[in-house]
Amino acid sequence: MVNICIRYFTFFLVLSLIFFTHSIFLMVKNLVYFFEYEVLLLNSSPILMTILIDWMSMLFMSFVLFISAMVIFYSKEYMHGDLNLDRFILLVVMFVFSMMLLIISPNLISILLGWDGLGLVSYCLVIYYQNVKSFNAGMITALTNRIGDVALLMSIAWMLNYGSWNYVFYLEEMKGSEYMVVITVLVILAAMTKSAQIPFSSWLPAAMAAPTPVSSLVHSSTLVTAGVYLLIRFNYSMSEEMLYFLLFISSMTMFMSGLGANFEFDLKKIIALSTLSQLGLMMMILSLGDYKLAFFHLLTHALFKALLFMCAGNIIHMMANCQDIRYMGGLVSSLPLTCVYMNICNLSLCGIPFLSGFYSKDLIAEVLSMNYLNFYIYMIFFISIGLTVSYSFRLVYYLFVGELNFSGLINLSEKSYVMLKGMGGLIFLVITMGSALSWLIFDELYLIVLPSLLKMMTLLMIFIGVIIGYSTAKFTLISINTSLKYKNLSFYLAGMWNMPILSTFGLNYLPVYMGNFYIKNLDQGWTEFYGSQNLYSQLKQGSRLMQFLMGNSIKLYYIMMIVFFMFILI
Repeated sequence: MVNICIRYFTFFLVLSLIFFTHSIFLMVKNLVYFFEYEVLLLNSSPILMTILIDWMSMLFMSFVLFISAMVIFYSKEYMHGDLNLDRFILLVVMFVFSMMLLIISPNLISILLGWDGLGLVSYCLVIYYQNVKSFNAGMITALTNRIGDVALLMSIAWMLNYGSWNYVFYLEEMKGSEYMVVITVLVILAAMTKSAQIPFSSWLPAAMAAPTPVSSLVHSSTLVTAGVYLLIRFNYSMSEEMLYFLLFISSMTMFMSGLGANFEFDLKKIIALSTLSQLGLMMMILSLGDYKLAFFHLLTHALFKALLFMCAGNIIHMMANCQDIRYMGGLVSSLPLTCVYMNICNLSLCGIPFLSGFYSKDLIAEVLSMNYLNFYIYMIFFISIGLTVSYSFRLVYYLFVGELNFSGLINLSEKSYVMLKGMGGLIFLVITMGSALSWLIFDELYLIVLPSLLKMMTLLMIFIGVIIGYSTAKFTLISINTSLKYKNLSFYLAGMWNMPILSTFGLNYLPVYMGNFYIKNLDQGWTEFYGSQNLYSQLKQGSRLMQFLMGNSIKLYYIMMIVFFMFILI
């Protein structure tokens, strides 16, 4: 079982390094490779497999493979004792290959194969622990993603108007034509479901039912970023109206998830809502027209979010599978290295100089300050940045400050050396990769000149977020939990504005109620009485009479003879 982990870890790591060096070569030479492989020739109609290899696809694949390698290595100890470890690793490998197929596809058909592969394998991984919670989470994940799959299928049907499914040839040339408008709208819908934008957000925290290594992979570089990556590829065909719509939706998603994370107590769900907030940020800068910056943040976010989940997994592992942050505290003394890693990731997420998250996040904030749209967008963006810092420091307070609130008999110690090595492989990149990527991706230097107040706005919001996060964490148990009104408000905000309830009960209630009504009143009611059951009882009585008559009883013959004579005499 251990061999399969080491084998795939080595394979993915080597492949990642090859792809990374190749992406740098393609960047320097400004090259794009377009491969076509003829799978089948049927009646002079070729079925072609097309592959697009440019710096963007190679760089993204190298990141996906590197994170996957670390996650598989980490899983060797995290999933130790699991009887089906081989199956788990193979599912993760299938997941990674589905993502790679999606990344290198310039063709909507092969994108759908990777897209559907992600949806199917993610369902298998979410229900991995096979309990009621996992099954419910898996179902809401699969069904929400099916909406996106259907939208993609419809866009494939509309692409028939162009005679080919290789969308890269048509995006700029056909921009504004009615067919391309419909295709782009459908692609935006598909991306919104996969990247969990409002109103499809409820599946993302529900997918936390999967094992933590899967969460690390899903929420950093694979499933949720597929929608953002598809929109980065389709950015040339978007009209102004589409971009404004996407800007509004992503800003609401960013605000809602940041607010929800400040009232959540489940460690993994806080990090999941953090992912949702960062996806909103990527969509936001993409809808402002800077796809390179969105891709840059996608890569830096993948690194620190993968490591953040790994640290959370290590803590949960040591805390006997307890995920409630109210039971944690004072973990610095017992899990020092994990806490150092987690703090670095948290600071990177907040955009503290000069970690990897700072280079993308600060640049996004300044570009948004420069492209001033309206007061709403500007304020909700900076408030969301403050909320990000707020929930990060709230998490730090609950996990590392104070005393442990768990069982006094638990023995916390850092003896999971394999997991620490897996996390150690990522920490160097979390610190240094932001600056390296900013030098690689951008051809020319970004020089943004702003008034000093706007320039300092990001730092100001970070400081406000630190104060709010620390103070709310300190006084939460005293003030909020004593008042029923505040408790209801915190349930509402932590429950993502009742979106999980609306997306399950809101959609299921009427069909389930009508199904129950029909089965009670029709299937097992009047149709049963006048239909099958009544027919059955009538036939049963008739057959019993005939059986009685055919029984050759002498008494029956005498009775029939008497009846016959009486009939003649009358």
